[in-house]
Amino acid sequence: MNDSLDPPLLVFDGACSFCRAWIEYWRQLTGDRVRYAPYQEIGDRFPNLPQKDFASAVTLFLPSGEARSGAHAVFSLLALLPGKSWMLWLYVHIPGFALIAELIYRMVARHRSFCYWGTRALWGIPIEVETFHIATSLFLRTLGAVYLLAFASFAAQAAGLIGSHGISPVAEYLQSLREYYGAVYWQVPTVFWLNAGDGMIKAVGIGGICLSVLLLLGLRWRILRIALFVLYLSLVTAGQEFMGYQWDALLLEAGFLAILLGSSPIVIWLYRWLLFRLMFLSGAVKLASGDPSWRHFTTLPVHYETQPLPTPLAWYMYQLPSWFHLGSVGFVFFVELVVPFLIFAPRRVRFVAARAIVVLQVLILLTGNYAFFNLLTIGFCLFLVDDAFFRRVLPKLVTRRATSAATYEKSHVWSRAVCGAFAVLALFVGGAQVARTFSLHWSLADATMRSVSPFEIINSYGLFAVMTTTRPEIVIEGSNDGVTWLAYEFKYKPGDLGRRPAWVAPHQPRLDWQMWFAALGDYQSDPWIVRFMARLLQGSPQVLRLLGRNPFPDGPPRYVRAQLYQYRFTTPAERKSTGGWWKRELKGVYVPAVSLRN
Repeated sequence: MNDSLDPPLLVFDGACSFCRAWIEYWRQLTGDRVRYAPYQEIGDRFPNLPQKDFASAVTLFLPSGEARSGAHAVFSLLALLPGKSWMLWLYVHIPGFALIAELIYRMVARHRSFCYWGTRALWGIPIEVETFHIATSLFLRTLGAVYLLAFASFAAQAAGLIGSHGISPVAEYLQSLREYYGAVYWQVPTVFWLNAGDGMIKAVGIGGICLSVLLLLGLRWRILRIALFVLYLSLVTAGQEFMGYQWDALLLEAGFLAILLGSSPIVIWLYRWLLFRLMFLSGAVKLASGDPSWRHFTTLPVHYETQPLPTPLAWYMYQLPSWFHLGSVGFVFFVELVVPFLIFAPRRVRFVAARAIVVLQVLILLTGNYAFFNLLTIGFCLFLVDDAFFRRVLPKLVTRRATSAATYEKSHVWSRAVCGAFAVLALFVGGAQVARTFSLHWSLADATMRSVSPFEIINSYGLFAVMTTTRPEIVIEGSNDGVTWLAYEFKYKPGDLGRRPAWVAPHQPRLDWQMWFAALGDYQSDPWIVRFMARLLQGSPQVLRLLGRNPFPDGPPRYVRAQLYQYRFTTPAERKSTGGWWKRELKGVYVPAVSLRN
């Protein structure tokens, strides 16, 4: 008998549709490592076991002759698969686990008809083994596109932002750190410690662009992904106030996980964990902040008017009736607080979650310019969709190339160990960040977060926790006589009242964005704006290229100042009569008139 039970034999109820569906799924998983047979055909080979036992639970016969039934049989079967033995270990070693597992199994067995329809609704019949080779390939190309957009966007502005004649020169920044703190390479990780000259800044930008193109075209070398992460981390660190946005941190975390892609299936779950934290924390901080506009569902249409860089569509959305805005806030809360839990659900429920998240991201993209944030978030949704779905909706040439590209990746023991260790770290730190949203702190978690925070591989998220209800705008003006003042015009942020809001994403004009944040405070809290005004007095070509219009083309002015205005969207009637998209009211002086002498 033992010879006939090598490999193991699983006996099931062949008359049960629910059983047949899951047996076919297990058959795909185990291949020739397990044999399967309905008890109606071979039950008489085991006269010592009553037929009713076979009908009530699956039975696994091991080569040793031992028979295991119910949940014990299922866990023993799965233990034959790589990485699945932990369930059997829990069954054997954790007190009470076996009892609970068998109770659940019996409950399912007693309601097989209901469970069949539940399986059909949640997974689909036949149940297919979920693989993510196509999703991985598509995501890496998406990541390459996002890296390309991020590097190209910042490279076009880098000279004016962090170059030697820019607003916040990286060389001066690193030199000051070295003088005051010594060797802080771990706390401030960047390749610019080697050389912070303008040539190095250009080289990092060009290098990032070239490597991004290779990733976009399908080159999947791990060293390529490592290089992209290191270069972008270097820019984020060196960019100071101009590179501190949540999507920069999001790209770094996604880029680090991409280094591990192909090493272990657990990386797919880490991307889902990242998407969960991104979405759930975005909703949780809105409620935890106590902001009455979120709690009373009155955030919109204020958001359309006060967000950093609205699109033209935002003006039209602002004019819609209040019932639409109330419903929109409800939809936001649903997607950010309920849908994230569906990310870990069975495949068909995950598809629903992916669609809901994509719809929200498209709506945000249409009404606001948030760089590459929306594209990257949509990219994460690829890991909620398996290869079977993509094979049905994508051309065979695309799916065949994506699948074949994944076959060369070999998973070594050390790489799987790294993935496992990082998964523990990501769950611990990420879970602590979720807990902190609800004012729960743990000193060990806080210390761990501080140690990894310079590398931005596990981050906290949550945009617009507290809404700004007004829109202050800084207008920079120059003068040669202190009497006649001419305004500098930015490329994208509101200035000229008749200029339509711009479509600019996925490019991010970093100076325009920082001007929005600066207007919410004062120049003492944002000293970079004084350096910016000094560069205008010096006539720095690198900084002037960041602007849309220089009112002093023949030479810099003798004085500059910053005025603070209150901007509002016009109504349809006001726009028809004045042609303006905006109206404004002077609130006062932001920075008094200064010259190079003072």
